[in-house]
Amino acid sequence: MQIVLNASPQQTAVFLSRTIPDTVTIYRKGIDTLPDQADAWFDLCFETEGAAFPEITTAPVFVNAVLTKTDTLPDHYIRINAWNSLLERAVWELVPPKNNMPFEQILQTLGWNYQIVPDVPGMIAARVIAMIINEAYFALGDEVSTKQDIDTAMKLGTNYPYGPFEWCTIIGIEPIYQLLQLLAAEDDRYTPAPALIAEAVSKTNTP
Repeated sequence: MQIVLNASPQQTAVFLSRTIPDTVTIYRKGIDTLPDQADAWFDLCFETEGAAFPEITTAPVFVNAVLTKTDTLPDHYIRINAWNSLLERAVWELVPPKNNMPFEQILQTLGWNYQIVPDVPGMIAARVIAMIINEAYFALGDEVSTKQDIDTAMKLGTNYPYGPFEWCTIIGIEPIYQLLQLLAAEDDRYTPAPALIAEAVSKTNTP
């Protein structure tokens, strides 16, 4: 089986660290000579750089589309949640393509597990993590404690792998802010904290 991968160096390292059978060949966009045809295409930079494989129409394209719903994607695109720290998970969140193009065999051959999730912005994990991070920024803005102490308290108290501010640094504050804005349009519980907005805007305006 042949797979073509478009990903950042960090995403590529995580992707290639997963168990990959000897029968599977991975071609990396920008590094390897790509085949004219492949069994599957993985575009993990989709939401930051745009579509990497617009010419592919007859094979499944797995896209890191946490914010983008399926109804705005090409029929053969498959949404996955490949945010930093979530790409490493043993079970991927996935939204099937609109045209019902078979994709199960690809993941079965790779031996990777997945869970079908609702076709909504953030899917499941990103929505929960974004809310946790947002609440931490509300606490920071109210001067409840410092970022470091809030991270420590959350890891010790909840056994999370990261504190909320650590998670925000790993994922990036910009996609967290974008997701909260999308969710807040339908539910004001997701309204971004003022401290989070200020930091996101500052990051955006920094050259």
